[in-house]
Amino acid sequence: MPKKVLLGMSGGVDSSVSAVLLLEQGYEVIGGFMKNWSTNDDGEECEWRRERRDAMRVAGQLGLKFYTFDFEEQYRSKVYEYMIDEYKAGRTPNPDVLCNKYMKFDLFLKEADRLGCDFIATGHYARRIDDTEGTAHLLVGLDENKDQTYFLCQLNQDQLKRSLFPIGDLQKSRVREVAREHKLPVAEKKDSQGICFVGQVDMQQFLEARIPSHDGNIVTTDGKILGQHRGFEFYTIGQRGGLGIGGGTPLYVVDRRPETNEVVVAVGADDPALFRSDLIATHLSETIPGALERIVRKHITARIRYRQPLAECVVQYRQKQDLTPSVSVHFNVPQRAVAPGQFIAFYDGEELIGSGVISC
Repeated sequence: MPKKVLLGMSGGVDSSVSAVLLLEQGYEVIGGFMKNWSTNDDGEECEWRRERRDAMRVAGQLGLKFYTFDFEEQYRSKVYEYMIDEYKAGRTPNPDVLCNKYMKFDLFLKEADRLGCDFIATGHYARRIDDTEGTAHLLVGLDENKDQTYFLCQLNQDQLKRSLFPIGDLQKSRVREVAREHKLPVAEKKDSQGICFVGQVDMQQFLEARIPSHDGNIVTTDGKILGQHRGFEFYTIGQRGGLGIGGGTPLYVVDRRPETNEVVVAVGADDPALFRSDLIATHLSETIPGALERIVRKHITARIRYRQPLAECVVQYRQKQDLTPSVSVHFNVPQRAVAPGQFIAFYDGEELIGSGVISC
C-alpha cells in the first residue's frame, strides 16, 4: 500500500513540481493549502485566494484531493505578534523561521495525522537523508543559490522524520523544466517574495501601520546627532538609506536603543562598528539531540541570515544563566550587520545541525 503524503501547496512552481515528483515516486498525495493571512493594511484581501486558486488548478490537473486549512488565528498569535513584539524590543525577527516551526511543521503535521498521512512534504530546497540507524539528517539543497535550510533551522528530529523535500536534489532551472514538461499552469509563475504568507510588503510601512511613531535622534557611534527618526522600531541593523539624511558618506544602522529611542549609525561601509566577530545565541534548537555538543570547540560554519555565505566559526557552551542554555560564537572573519533577534544556523559540512537566536 503506498505511503500517504500531505503536500503543502502554495500555488507556486516549487510545491507544484513536488506533487509531480511524489506521484512519480509512488506516493498517494493529498494537497493542502494553508491560509494564514487574509487582509492587507488597506483592508483588501491578500493574494491568498489567487494563490489557492493556482494550487487548486494544479491539484485538479494531477487528480489530487485538496484541502484548505485556516491557520490565521494561530499565525497571528505565534508569528505575527512575535514579529511585532521583537521589533518593539529593538530586535530583528525572522518570521519565516517561526512560520515553518509552528505552522508548516506543527499545525500542518497535525492535519496530516488527522488525514492518516505518513508524511508531510514541502517545496523547500533542502534534502533529508536517513542513516542506517534511522536518524534523519537535514542537508543543504543541491542548488546553492536556492538552498532554504536556514528557514528550517528550528526543526527537530521528530519533525524531520515526518518530512519530505522532493525538489532538494534539483536545480531551480530543472524544476521549471519539469513544470513545463507536465504543462503545469504555474510553470512560468514568478517566485513569491516577502513575509511568509503575508507577501511582498514595504517592511517600514508594514510596521508603521502597527506601531505608533515616536520621534528620536539619529546618532553616530560617538554620540553626534545627525537627524531625527520616527521610531527605532522602523529600522534594521545594516540598513543603508531611508534615514532622511542626504549627501556625504553613506550611513548604516548599527544599533537601536529602545531605552533612549536612538538609532545609531556607522559612517561608511568600512566603519568597524558594522562588523563583529563574536556573538551569543540563546533559545538553542537541534535537528538531532546532542548535535551541538559534538561541534563545541570545533571549526564549523554558520550563517546569520538567509543566503549569506557560510562562515567559519568556533562554538562554545556558556555557563547556564537562569537555567537558559546559550553558546558563544567566534567567527574567524568579522561578520557584517549582526542583528539581535535573528537566527544563527549551524552547519557541520553540508548538514544543518541546529540554531539559536542571537541575543547580543
